[in-house]
Amino acid sequence: MFESLRAVPADPILNLSVLYRQDTNPNKVDLGVGVYKDEKGHTAIMEAVSRAQERILFEENTKAYVGIAGSKQFCDLLAQVTLGADHNVLADKRVAVAQTPGGSGALRVLAEFINVAKPGATVWVGNPTWANHIPIMQSAGLKIKQFPYYDRASKEVDFDGMLATLTADTQAGDVVLLHGCCHNPSGADLTLEQWQTTAELVKAKGLLPFVDIAYQGLGEGMDEDAAGLRLMANLVPEMVIASSCSKNFGLYRERTGAAMIISSNPEHAILTQSQMNGVIRANYSMPPSHGALAAETILADPKLKQMWRDELKTMRKRIKDLRSQLVDAIKAEGIEQDFSFIERQKGMFSFLGISAEQVDQLVNKHSVYLVSSSRINLAGLNQHNIAYVAKSIAAVL
Repeated sequence: MFESLRAVPADPILNLSVLYRQDTNPNKVDLGVGVYKDEKGHTAIMEAVSRAQERILFEENTKAYVGIAGSKQFCDLLAQVTLGADHNVLADKRVAVAQTPGGSGALRVLAEFINVAKPGATVWVGNPTWANHIPIMQSAGLKIKQFPYYDRASKEVDFDGMLATLTADTQAGDVVLLHGCCHNPSGADLTLEQWQTTAELVKAKGLLPFVDIAYQGLGEGMDEDAAGLRLMANLVPEMVIASSCSKNFGLYRERTGAAMIISSNPEHAILTQSQMNGVIRANYSMPPSHGALAAETILADPKLKQMWRDELKTMRKRIKDLRSQLVDAIKAEGIEQDFSFIERQKGMFSFLGISAEQVDQLVNKHSVYLVSSSRINLAGLNQHNIAYVAKSIAAVL
């Protein structure tokens, strides 16, 4: 049986990490892997998370299963953080929620749920989108089509192209996958006005919005980053949401997230919860507990919650500052090419907008590691390497 198998190509981003670790250049810089790093290049544990874990160590008294949908308190609290505590869909009991193994787990659960509701449904994803969106959707049995999203010439959202494609080519029952904020890989987000227009189109055509909000809090703020998602949820009868605690709580290795399904009425919400639980039971059966328990402990305690929000604000401000500093450092190298778009974009990622050949030179000649699309993780920069990165970029232009 196994002799017919062929090796799967290495993930380009994860493979970069391997090459980076093997590189002996003391000036090497990792701008590839999508994790937040501090000034020392370290992905530290947030203080609020450390204190929550200390409390868990002394108070947790069982390792029994948490149930198919996970902790109800975690699900309730994360739904409030994502949708807003006073959102009408929560008050109307129209939301089904399940704790999942990270945002990726939420994406897979929701994709399989959609395939149960409408086998072989078409999912429209932006071009570009996160590299794992398409494999996750396809492996769940869904069909993929793409709409224009990022205009590489203007370095902005190609909203006219996006709107034209979704208007002309989608059919009732199709799914539209949108990034809630801090678009990965481009950093270019929809404005609130564009969210409104998109929501009206989705409702008019009978489409299902699928919002992946993996970076809430790293753009403008927890509430500001979810404003478009909340607007959409106000307008449409049905919607699915994948939320992650990896970035805003720093719980990368704990694999903590949630899948949310908004239905048109409370009765349908009960049905969707049972169907989602069925998908989970046939997949990983029960979610892991520790990360969700840490997030739950923070969100349930006003002092820990404020500490967490303050830490998140510091991370957010640092990323914004790094964006400005990189633009200034490139300009100081005498480069005439305009990189000011980096300052206008949000979250950890942006495209440099250079060729694959120039990326190859950055990696192989200068040990500045980034993927061939020229996507960089701004959080990989710090005061010790930003000038070197700017000089390296100048050298390949």
